[in-house]
Amino acid sequence: MFLGSRARLRTAVIAAAVGAGVLTAATPAAAAPAAGTRAYLVITAPGDTAAAKTAVGSNAGTVFSSYDAIGVIVAHSGAADFASKMRTVSGVQKVGATRTSDVPAAAANPAIPDAKPQTTPPATSEPLQTDMTQIGADRAWAVNPGSPNVTVGVLDTGVDDLHDDLKANFDAANSASCAYGKLDTRAGSWRDVDTHGTHVAGTVAAAKNGRGAIGVAPGVKIASVRIAEPVTTLFFPENTICAMVFAGDRGFEVTNNSYYTDPWLFNCPDNADQDAILEGVKRAVAYAEGKGVLNVAAAGNENYNLANKTRDTKSPNDSTAVQRNITNACLSVPTEVAGVVTVASITSANGKSAFSNYGTDKVHIAAPGNQVYSTVPGGGYGRKDGTSMASPHVAGVAALLKSVNPTATPAQLRQLLATQADDLNCTDSRCSGTTAKNNFFGEGRVDAFAAVDTGTPPGPSFENTADVAIPDAGAAVTSPITVSGVTGNAPATLKVDVNIVHTYRGDLVIDLIAPDGTAYRLKASSGDSADNIVTTYTVNASSEVANGVWNLKVQDVARVDTGYINSWKLTF
Repeated sequence: MFLGSRARLRTAVIAAAVGAGVLTAATPAAAAPAAGTRAYLVITAPGDTAAAKTAVGSNAGTVFSSYDAIGVIVAHSGAADFASKMRTVSGVQKVGATRTSDVPAAAANPAIPDAKPQTTPPATSEPLQTDMTQIGADRAWAVNPGSPNVTVGVLDTGVDDLHDDLKANFDAANSASCAYGKLDTRAGSWRDVDTHGTHVAGTVAAAKNGRGAIGVAPGVKIASVRIAEPVTTLFFPENTICAMVFAGDRGFEVTNNSYYTDPWLFNCPDNADQDAILEGVKRAVAYAEGKGVLNVAAAGNENYNLANKTRDTKSPNDSTAVQRNITNACLSVPTEVAGVVTVASITSANGKSAFSNYGTDKVHIAAPGNQVYSTVPGGGYGRKDGTSMASPHVAGVAALLKSVNPTATPAQLRQLLATQADDLNCTDSRCSGTTAKNNFFGEGRVDAFAAVDTGTPPGPSFENTADVAIPDAGAAVTSPITVSGVTGNAPATLKVDVNIVHTYRGDLVIDLIAPDGTAYRLKASSGDSADNIVTTYTVNASSEVANGVWNLKVQDVARVDTGYINSWKLTF
């Protein structure tokens, strides 16, 4: 699946359920746009938007939102000559309509999507999926599951933050909606208006908790930036621009973009409207990368050679599509924007997925995209096909790379993804290039284990995934792990991975209790009001005999907020 109406493959949901900074929040409700109102990008020099904003009002338009740092204004107007008049304004570089349909009335007062009832009971097992073994993710988890200091922004249809397999890693404080092209940080604005974004999020970072599915990087954070509009689930250019700027301002390490910006499958620079779209999205992507964000995107599902463009029969997809001839100057965005890691899809047999786009110097890397099992809203799980499913595998590996190399730049992460990829042979006559690099798979299949392999094998690990409720302002609770078969004492660098779900983590005091009863303080109480603790502590336990019963001791020392020990692990 790859949204933006790019061969949506909605029939690919095989199993709906298994088991039972610079920007400000959206303004209060305004008058709904009148029928015939269209949205436009007005492009100026970065930081020089004031005169253009005045001109918008003088030419029968209104400023809906603006991204001054990149010189992009989102304007609404019902005047047929708005664009032509604005193009004559001094300082205005480009102007283009972003839609061929009216701006929805809901843009003035966006509804917050309903929280999905968690109707599917939590899973009771966590079967290992072939896509994860195919890229070595199962081996990677034993070394480094990813750092909670790394955040992957899921720019998509939204994410079900209540899902049992996502809630521990979900970052509500850095989630928002950019639907209609204006930032909305109200609680819940990020929720899924489809199923696509929740599925993508699970592939990136579903928790390794003994239940359901496991993401490529189960230790990192997920932030949802909803850019799809409800009902249509379309991703318009102003939405993408808003999300990229937000990702940069919030300091995401990685974004995943499993869509193309509607309504044009390809945007051609010889069309004034599409030329403005190209410029606006390019600037937003560059802004995010300049803030340290690596952007990863799906290649698309048309089985199309992106390096030999001739025809587009799918655009515009918000009104009536017409067939048109195109050239390689026409680009799918953000997929073909400079700096974006473009991901093709492969089968479990390492062949090109039948639907996957390809192209010399267009595809950078490949990942599994057929029958991918992941989370869906309401607590369930499902399988989907598409480059949309391949891309989050790469975003997850990029998050692992950033976890291991916290100072790495986006350019360095791109290079590491390429050099660590596993070479794949061509699989049919359309494939050209070498095994090391070709138009089907780019640099090859992404490798999660290589991303974390430091050459030093980890010691044995012991884990307890049973939930233990933490009483509010009550007595301490413990969760035991029995260690056996380890010779001698524990190491001076004993790793204690802690996953606690709690609505005010500052209330918690956490200790590691050695078999002889010695307590090692991991965390004291504090004023930290954020949710959850998903982190790794290092303890000098070299004076302790390794074998025996170790306990994680947790106490809630203040009232109101509650939670539970989700899981914890010792690595010797």
